Amino acid sequence: MSVDNVSEARVALITGAGSAAGIGFAAAQALATSGYRLGIAATSSRIEERAAELRALGAEVVTVVADLTHPTEADRAVGEVLAAFGRLDVLVNNAGMTSVSEPEQPAGIREISDAQWNAALRRNLDTMLFVTRAATPALMRSEAGRVVNVASLSGPVTAYAGDIAYHAAKAGAVGLTRAAAIDLAAHGVTVNAVAPGWIATGSSTPHELRMGDATPVGRSGRPDEVASAIVWLAGVDASYVTGQVIVVDGGNSIMEDRGGA
Repeated sequence: MSVDNVSEARVALITGAGSAAGIGFAAAQALATSGYRLGIAATSSRIEERAAELRALGAEVVTVVADLTHPTEADRAVGEVLAAFGRLDVLVNNAGMTSVSEPEQPAGIREISDAQWNAALRRNLDTMLFVTRAATPALMRSEAGRVVNVASLSGPVTAYAGDIAYHAAKAGAVGLTRAAAIDLAAHGVTVNAVAPGWIATGSSTPHELRMGDATPVGRSGRPDEVASAIVWLAGVDASYVTGQVIVVDGGNSIMEDRGGA
């Protein structure tokens, strides 16, 4: 069953879609070209630039500027999409990492402060809970409700030094994904996650790009390569896949010999 077979064009809400070079916007572009109507959310007004690009592709788009670390803002984001389109079929929880207005500094176990820990969990895990909870009633009304959470290789599968809160939050995202998948399975709503590895985005550091070069495929991934997995999980054909984590990492997590030649 394709999107064209559903009674009306499906609607997707993508959070964290403000960066032109990010996974959220790549997912929005891919969903737009697949015929979805879109709600896109970010913490700043740059989301209007992304909306203009999507409208140039022929997509119907509504924008939301919101701080999704607050449950009332998550409720408002979902409400504005429902007010615009009357339905919500797909939620892509991509909000996380750092924000433009309030970047968080990573820290390891010996030096992390309570404030750093709480900020990272709010941004990377609370947002996912709040928006999913707000969207659940509408998703249950859909012919094929879908939640796709953007986790990470870091935390659920691997780890590196000096950023304990981010790892904990992304590991928590997988637990949230699986628990919500069980809660919603009987209602026809699937909940899955993608776990990107080293992806070249607008915020990638030189070190992160070097780590991408060291993967088995010899390069960082592209946001559109993660988006392709998101679009598949969001589709009506993925109806028997739930509670799963799709790793998109160029083989990084399966490489055992890292000693070099």
